[in-house]
Amino acid sequence: MEIKITVRHGSLSEAAKEKITGKVERLAKFIQRVSKAEVVVDLEKSDTPKIDLMVVTELKKEFNASYSSNDMFGAVDQVIDKLQQQMKKFNDKMTDHQQR
Repeated sequence: MEIKITVRHGSLSEAAKEKITGKVERLAKFIQRVSKAEVVVDLEKSDTPKIDLMVVTELKKEFNASYSSNDMFGAVDQVIDKLQQQMKKFNDKMTDHQQR
């Protein structure tokens, strides 16, 4: 899985980027064919950073989520939770459809 991290209006340390990458890699458990993930960290409002995450699968299905919080890593966790719910719902829909 290719993971691209972009930062707007500021910069992140390599340790922070590695921590975000590790959290995003966990999404591969929910859908096996994830081709790429793009994370955009917007630090325009330093007290409430905004995290946007887009995941593209090999089936050309896109999953998008964004969240803004006081804690950047808390926002990353919230975005990943939102995407996990979307992926689980999509996966359930696909397996339910195939069983009929």
